Parts: sequence; C-alpha cells; structure tokens
Amino acid sequence: MLKDVTIGQYVARDSLIHRLDPRTKLISLSVLVVAVFVADALSFHLILVVYIGIAVLLSKLPVLLVLKNIRPFLWLMVLTLGLHGLFTTEGTLIFSIAWLNVTSEGLTRGLFFSYRLAVLISSTALLMLTTSPMDLIDALEHLLRPLRKVGVPVHELAMMTGIALRFIPALVDEADRLRKAQLARGADFGGGIVRKTRNLLPLVVPLFLSSFRRADRLAVAMEARCYRGGEERTNFRELGFRRADGLALAVVFLVTLVGLLLNTLELTV
Repeated sequence: MLKDVTIGQYVARDSLIHRLDPRTKLISLSVLVVAVFVADALSFHLILVVYIGIAVLLSKLPVLLVLKNIRPFLWLMVLTLGLHGLFTTEGTLIFSIAWLNVTSEGLTRGLFFSYRLAVLISSTALLMLTTSPMDLIDALEHLLRPLRKVGVPVHELAMMTGIALRFIPALVDEADRLRKAQLARGADFGGGIVRKTRNLLPLVVPLFLSSFRRADRLAVAMEARCYRGGEERTNFRELGFRRADGLALAVVFLVTLVGLLLNTLELTV
C-alpha cells in the first residue's frame, strides 16, 4: 500500500498537460474541487468523469498510476459509506441492525460522497504527477502574491508546501525500507486492522528520527547556500501563460458552468 502513494512524485513526460503553466493546473483543480462538492446533478458528474479521463490520456500517464492513489484511502470511503448508510433515516428501509436502520437514501449518499473523494484524490494525483515540486512552489507563490500586502509570508508558505511534498516520497520509501527490514527479522504484518496497526508501531520511532535527520540536513544545506527566504529572489524559469493555458482554463470554467446549470435545472424540476 505504501507504494501506491505517489503524492509528491513527478513523472516527466512530453505531454500537453505537463507543458501547461502550473498556475493553470492549480486554478483548474481548485475550480473542479469546488464544483464537485457543490453540484449534485448526475449528468454533470458524468461529464466530469469524462473530462478527467481525457486529461489523464492527454498526460500520457498510465491510468492505473493515477487511480492507484485511491487505494490507501479506501478505508475512508468505506467509513463514509457506512456512516451515511447507518445514520441517514430518509429513504426506503433495506434492513435493520439492532437500532440502526440502513436505507437506500443513506447508501446512495454514501456512494456519492465516496465518489467525490475518489475524484478529489485522482485529480490531485494527476496534478502532482504532471507538475514538478519547484513549479508548484512558484505557482503557489505567484497566485498568493496579493496576500503579501496584508503581511502573509507567501514565499515561506509556498516553500514549506514544496518541501513537504518532496519529503512525502522519501518518507514512504523509508517506511517501506523499515518494514522490509522488520520482515527480514521475522516480523508479521498480517492479520486484521488492529493487529496490523500494533505491528506497525515499532516503525514510528525510527521513521520520526529519520525525518528529523533529513530536516536537519536540509536546513544545513539551505544555510550553506545563504538562503534568505523571498528577499530579492529570482526564478530560474519565469512562468508565463500561453494560448494552451487560456484554452484549458476556458474548458474548465465551461465544464463548471454547465455543471451548475444542470444542477439548477434538476433542482427546479
């Protein structure tokens, strides 16, 4: 399951999605995330799935590479489905467990919220896989630049986000290495959820120590390079919107407007 986490991992490809300005991808993701949680129209969500599928194909990435990011969050989707199924009282009663009633409306809502989580995870994974961490830092800094006027340390926030994203793959690899070392010593990571959790506890302390060592080495390296935050900092590669970025944003806003329109029409029927 650790290998299924690709957050922070950039896969280089010569594709249209990779060549888009990182600000375009961040804005597109933000707009779609808001739309997917606001709109309830089934027709819109069908269009959205097709849109995301086309984006994955244009990225020239394996579909399974994007979808496998959902696997570590399956427990959250199952929990969401269970909570909605057990505690939603509207709809047709399917069966009862003691004082808990499972209804058709509850299961429908649970499935819908689980789908929304899957869309959020897969869309975020596509952004991470097609955008380098440095490009993400620059994009965040550019988009949040107006907040400097109210005293927000924009560059520092963007740098912290980028460092965190770069640390995730390293921590995943370190956790996998520690797990394999424990397996070589005869550790058993099988069994149920409780047993797996208890057996994974011995990995927590060495993983934290490794994280602190990495952070300390990074701090020393940044000090050795005279890093002073965003003071008079220049970018190696300047960001710039192109015609493809304008077209991509137009498509995203068009899909969102169609979704809101369909949602309004369904509510008025």
